[in-house]
Amino acid sequence: MSIDSETERKIQEAQAVEQNLQNLLMQKQTIQVELGEIENALSELAKSSGEVYKIVGGLMIRSEKSSLLKELGEKKHLLELRISSIEKQEKIFGEKAENLRKELTNLVSKQKN
Repeated sequence: MSIDSETERKIQEAQAVEQNLQNLLMQKQTIQVELGEIENALSELAKSSGEVYKIVGGLMIRSEKSSLLKELGEKKHLLELRISSIEKQEKIFGEKAENLRKELTNLVSKQKN
């Protein structure tokens, strides 16, 4: 059975959408790991008393607990925004992928008849 050009184009578009979805999932996973690390750091920082340090490049530098809490809080908020944005994109690409699957199913069934 030969595939017409419209079906071929839809298949390529579906593959591109699926690839974009995979890329988004990988980005989301990476951000979630980083977010987990920040949440752990915030938790440990909240428990700490006395001097606190942060690592900058290859150096460990003494820092103010309040400034570290603020810095980590801002970073956490930014990562949460990025995850939210990725989830919106996931939804859009997921819907597009589903529509393309339906279109491909219809095109293939028409070609069989």
